[in-house]
Amino acid sequence: MEKDMLFSGESVNVEYKVAVPKDSAKYMKTVVAYANGRGGKIIFGVDDKTLEVVGMDTDSIFQTIDAITNAISDSCEPTILPDITLQTVEDKTVIVVEIFPGKMRPYYIKSKGMVSGTYVRSAGTTRPVADYMLKELILEGQNRYYDCEICEELTITPEDIERLCAKMKATAIRNTLTEGEKLKVKDVTQNVLISWGVLAEKDRAVVPGNAYALLTGQARFQPVIQCAVFKGKDRAYFVDRREFEGSIQDQMEAAFQYVLEKINRGMRIQGMYRQDRYELPVCGR
Repeated sequence: MEKDMLFSGESVNVEYKVAVPKDSAKYMKTVVAYANGRGGKIIFGVDDKTLEVVGMDTDSIFQTIDAITNAISDSCEPTILPDITLQTVEDKTVIVVEIFPGKMRPYYIKSKGMVSGTYVRSAGTTRPVADYMLKELILEGQNRYYDCEICEELTITPEDIERLCAKMKATAIRNTLTEGEKLKVKDVTQNVLISWGVLAEKDRAVVPGNAYALLTGQARFQPVIQCAVFKGKDRAYFVDRREFEGSIQDQMEAAFQYVLEKINRGMRIQGMYRQDRYELPVCGR
């Protein structure tokens, strides 16, 4: 089962290379992205477009493994130790390089430095890290988390806290399905927000955390949700695109409504049964 999943197509934690590139930078971005995330595997000897198993040259395969190991050791900071194995598929040998989630984040390409050389994995692609995500990786490496850090540039009043508490409860109620579920929604209080890490206590005062800034749309690097409707299936052309700003919950609500507006619903009838089919717009952060 695991073997079938490993060769069923690229995903957030699986990437194929038909051969080992002479320029190691072409796969080193993925190496550090895996270390900064949940880990993953790079499989050499598989065509990423056709999924054809082409295999590696068995006469020099151990020299190739040494070259991959040395490239990762020389190119990455902090040091990344891959687990490299050989697998035989369709009578051909491929190299499987597994990168485990790292504890000393952020991991980056030495030659580019931390700011330009840090990458993360998102939806099956490797991308440069955004400023706020780099800060989060740094905090994770220190066993701290961005959301719970104090937001020094913001001040809050008891009225601000009450407004957020009321809004969060209203959002929870609005997203319930039955009257019974509505009755089970509890009040959100200042102490609850402190226990969640949205607020913090400092010098006997209640202060906002970065989570508070994100939930109220006041973060310095506020993330945005982008939605688009593409023509065809290759995402080369889009017919509509929107970008939503504001608090996290407002963005999610707006994106959800956008999906409902743009969704194309059809059906297929087979005998006496009907199957609904949907085509969804693509959303991203």
